[in-house]
Amino acid sequence: MKLLIGGYTKNTSTGIYELPVIPTQDKPGLQLGPAKAVIKLGGPTYFVQDGNLLFTIKNAGDQGGIASYELSQGKYQAKDSYLTAGSSPAYISLNRTQKLLYTANYHTAVLAVFAYTSSGSLTLLDTVTHTADTLGPRPEQSDGPHPHYFDQTPAGNLVSCDLGNDRVDFYQLQNNHLEHRASYQNEPGFGSRHLVFSPDGAYFYVVGELASKINVVKFNEQDWSFTNIATYSTIPADFTGHNGAAAIKISHAGDFIYVSNRGHDSLTVFGVKQDHTLELRQRIASFGQFPRDFNWDQDEKYVVVANQNSNNATLYLRNSEDGCLTPLQKDVSVPEGTRVLFAE
Repeated sequence: MKLLIGGYTKNTSTGIYELPVIPTQDKPGLQLGPAKAVIKLGGPTYFVQDGNLLFTIKNAGDQGGIASYELSQGKYQAKDSYLTAGSSPAYISLNRTQKLLYTANYHTAVLAVFAYTSSGSLTLLDTVTHTADTLGPRPEQSDGPHPHYFDQTPAGNLVSCDLGNDRVDFYQLQNNHLEHRASYQNEPGFGSRHLVFSPDGAYFYVVGELASKINVVKFNEQDWSFTNIATYSTIPADFTGHNGAAAIKISHAGDFIYVSNRGHDSLTVFGVKQDHTLELRQRIASFGQFPRDFNWDQDEKYVVVANQNSNNATLYLRNSEDGCLTPLQKDVSVPEGTRVLFAE
């Protein structure tokens, strides 16, 4: 097992780094070894893997887009790229079964669907551009729509989160064409960023970057009905500094939800009750500045968070009974990290 961390390349980072995951000798557990640059490219702020193929955001000066790499004989080889003028996307996800990629571009407001082959070749299938229909009141929303997430739903549809419009939009891909199906509107100034679904597919939990909140929503993918259940703060009520909630993850069993807080510099842990409402279990420091992404291993036993502004990562042990995190290793050096992914 190994860990991949990538992010911005504005200062010292050169792309995507690999960190070995090493069993400790004196006690059960793991530690992270030194980070080594394994893919050199601009701005790999988000990436995903399908076997030996890796698909990443790519910034190439006045162009932005995505690129594919193949791991062969221990090295990543560039396979293909799709670049257009302007900013690169903020998010990329994949459908391994149908070999599709989905991207959301925060700056250009474009959602895109790509097909990929087993050799890593990329083909654009369709795009949709969000319009300024329901812009929120905050300064970050004044310049237009900002889709920050585009991924699959439990029933095989697609869903995006738009920070500018405070909105969650649902699509179907029919004959390689995106068709809008429904929208769910968050409160003004929420800043809809990312979401996760309950294992039964009947609820989603959307994190608001600008409001530092999680909204619990019951929904039905057959008739596209939505019920607002409850909303919870990811930061303490007495915190007065600036914060932007970022990544959200839900455990495989659906019993715990985790959110990163950039500004409060913490991870917040919620327990999920039987009725899908939440209860606060823990807020723990990220031991760095501006934690954006975090992730866990396949068994959800270990969690790693990357601190973008302090150029370090933190490793935690996760308790599956109460969901809480215990730090195992701090100050793991890795530059400008915004994406964390465990890989075999």
